[in-house]
Amino acid sequence: MTIARTFAASVLFGVPVFAPGFAAAADRVETEKVAVSVETLAEGLEHPWAVEVLPDGAYLVTERPGRMRIVRDGTLSDPIGGVPDVRARGQGGLMDVALAPDFATSRTIYFTASTANRRGSGTEVFSATLATDGSKLESVKSIFTMKQFTGGSIQYGSRIAIAGDGSLFISIGDRGDSNRSQDWKDDAGSIVHINADGSIPADNPFKDSGKALPEIWSKGHRNPQGITFDLANGKLYTVEHGARGGDEINVIEPGKNYGWPIISYGRNYSGSKIGEGTAKKGLEQPLHYWDPSIAPGALAIYRGKMFPEWDGDFLVAALKFELLARMQRDKNGTFVAGEQIFEGDYGRLRDVIVAPDGALLIVTDEADGALLRVSRSDRQNG
Repeated sequence: MTIARTFAASVLFGVPVFAPGFAAAADRVETEKVAVSVETLAEGLEHPWAVEVLPDGAYLVTERPGRMRIVRDGTLSDPIGGVPDVRARGQGGLMDVALAPDFATSRTIYFTASTANRRGSGTEVFSATLATDGSKLESVKSIFTMKQFTGGSIQYGSRIAIAGDGSLFISIGDRGDSNRSQDWKDDAGSIVHINADGSIPADNPFKDSGKALPEIWSKGHRNPQGITFDLANGKLYTVEHGARGGDEINVIEPGKNYGWPIISYGRNYSGSKIGEGTAKKGLEQPLHYWDPSIAPGALAIYRGKMFPEWDGDFLVAALKFELLARMQRDKNGTFVAGEQIFEGDYGRLRDVIVAPDGALLIVTDEADGALLRVSRSDRQNG
């Protein structure tokens, strides 16, 4: 991969740092199929976790310590008011954010956070209305709270995918206790499905069975930090952390058990074996796994117009390996090729989404984190 410095219009925030007209450097990166330009839209974000594009072209960004901000016209806003208290320790804090399908008229957003009570902490989901001027959240409501709060500050999961009917799929990690992923009366280690008001959808597999919590859609997950629908086929996919090796991509189906910790392609951090091996009857196999682990963050499936070369490819943000994994599938959906982009160039990559114009937006999980925009390079190769 080749990086060359080009120049683009400077994107600044807060008080001006550069004189008017100063051109900030952008990176030109050669990938296997296309050259891309990487612009920094904002810096100085403290462990940003998620980004969404507002209808006016501004960007809504979360910071793990508990702040939500807007980046508009090169300016980073003050923290948005009305964000509820979060437990910002370890891997927890303010995490994902998603716009309701009717956001343009309703101004409704959904977001996740780790919150605390006397028993410990857990994953909670909120809805709110973003004020017209973007300065505060209004009508904040908790619409889902995992049933068991426990100690520790790891593996909250905490991504949101919105279905075509407006219902929410939320990933919940095992909270560092792997056995919870096989307890069907525990939300930990599951994909949860709720309506936008927090009620239980009629098509949930265990809604009235009593065999599992009614909100559970699937179980046997370790720490899914990426979840998304493929707009071409409507299927739901996750990417999730293994232990030492065994990071997985899964296609999520109702009522299925994805095996953690009974089966895994990873090993414990001590090097010892996990569970019973890599396969067992009745437990789902991943579509793909990584060994060594890349420590995946978010997942996007490319269906934009800017990069037709990447149509249908899976894009996985990686934390430990500090890269964007592009994974190509054949007509049967099997992963057949891929590449590692930006390896080590921008730090830990936490979120990746496809913007309405087809560009990619990425946030870097750093104490001095950034919002990046990846677009097609205007200059031809060579």
